[in-house]
Amino acid sequence: MHKPLLVTDFLDRARRHYADEEAVLATDGTRYTYEELAERADRFAAALQARGVEKGDRVAVLDPNTHYHLEAAYGIMETGAVHTPLNYRLTPDDYAYILADAGVTAVYADHEYAGKVQAVREEVPVETFITDDPDAVEGEWEDAEAVLAEADPDAAERPEMHEDEVITINYTSGTTGDPKGVCRTHRAETLHAYLISVHQEIADDDVYLWTLPMFHVNGWGHIYAITGAGARHVCARGVDAGEVFDRIREEDVSYFCAAPTVLNSLGEYHDEHGGATTGANDVRVATAGAAPPEATIRTIEEEFGWYLKHVYGATETGPLITTSDARRHFADDSEDRFAVKKTQGIGYLGTEIRVVDEDGDDVPPDGSTVGEVVVRGNQVMDRYWNKPEATEEAFSERAEDYYHMGDLAVVDEDGFISIQDRKKDIIISGGENISSIELEDAVFEHPAVADVAVIPAPSDKWGETPKAFVVPDSGDSNDPGVSAEDLRAFVKERVANYKTPGEVEFVESLPTTATGKVQKYELREREWAEEDRMVGEG
Repeated sequence: MHKPLLVTDFLDRARRHYADEEAVLATDGTRYTYEELAERADRFAAALQARGVEKGDRVAVLDPNTHYHLEAAYGIMETGAVHTPLNYRLTPDDYAYILADAGVTAVYADHEYAGKVQAVREEVPVETFITDDPDAVEGEWEDAEAVLAEADPDAAERPEMHEDEVITINYTSGTTGDPKGVCRTHRAETLHAYLISVHQEIADDDVYLWTLPMFHVNGWGHIYAITGAGARHVCARGVDAGEVFDRIREEDVSYFCAAPTVLNSLGEYHDEHGGATTGANDVRVATAGAAPPEATIRTIEEEFGWYLKHVYGATETGPLITTSDARRHFADDSEDRFAVKKTQGIGYLGTEIRVVDEDGDDVPPDGSTVGEVVVRGNQVMDRYWNKPEATEEAFSERAEDYYHMGDLAVVDEDGFISIQDRKKDIIISGGENISSIELEDAVFEHPAVADVAVIPAPSDKWGETPKAFVVPDSGDSNDPGVSAEDLRAFVKERVANYKTPGEVEFVESLPTTATGKVQKYELREREWAEEDRMVGEG
């Protein structure tokens, strides 16, 4: 038997079985049941159709984790239109590019960010503009509540939909070049949501705190998985450490996601303010990408009493494809767990992870030979929007029919992968490969360091050499609490001599994406501005 996998099934299930249960705590304190959430989504769908939106049209959502995003997303998908969430940290020029590239016909934008769309209104194909507070935005915008009130929820007509049709376009964060639209189908989104439901242990009694942006690969699929499970959404505009702890205690939060930088900020806040770290429920937290330092994991698990899950992926892959939460490989109270949790781990169910050399052959599972991570899985994207050449390259550069992650890693005898660097960010100094991640971990161990990013910097002698940009724990780059030389000496005791940073620069902050990922390309561009190339001849 074959039943099509459609993303609309998630809200349908919640409405059927949890209609009277609380679905969402809005940022203004309003609480909605699943019946109310579903009806508002129906109204949004009917309103879009009344304004000419048809199946396959692209509809954008620019919103900082409010209930409107959930309603709009499901309303869009009920019409068969393509949900196109936007990163709220971008510039008007970025929105002009994305809205035009995707051919967006309608947009919902939160009042705090709608002005950035208004600024490029004449440059984009958008015909329908909706916001939650039109009085706060220049130009003619429709009021979301009025739009919903006027719409007949029974008037929304669902077209016939197929699981292999594109239902979301997620634009990459733009860490290299123009953003690319990642096309994801009903099937890919559904299976990814099933996978995170298993590996993140999502259940109907979960209380999920929205610290991860909903725009980021559809909130890593949690707009589906939390909804389909009938669990509770607790919305939050941005990430404030004090508010996070308040929500955890007051709403009995059981699960949320946070970048390593967010985890660090929570640790710093708690050091200063103290207080309970849980409500009535135990807390588990997922962090993605670069492994958090061991000190951070200790704070989260030993001081806060939370359980940390380290996962890994990319916008193009769902995103999640691996987990280090493999408990038969460590005991929860064992020191060994840190070594395992700092890896990116093993593939999700039904996901094939390989680490390959330049010829596309698997590197030996020796924990030391570096190759590129490639992946095959049902959660991987369909294609890039209107970029066939980029799509072909992404799936064929080293290994045919595998998506190429662009990350360099090693793999051990148990199949656990450990990222060593971004392929473009590997530091080659005097012919020796240096992992910036290893250096960042070593620098971060110093108590005077709050955050760090290591990149290759030009060197007349070595071609390129590691340079560390350090955010001091004091918060003052002019009075960092440690000298550059003392910090280099500290690192030199922990890594091979040739890996020691040639230069340390103290800064107030590091450039990051909305999800907390450090944008190293900005630092690289600055360092290599006067060079002919962005790599050294070392």
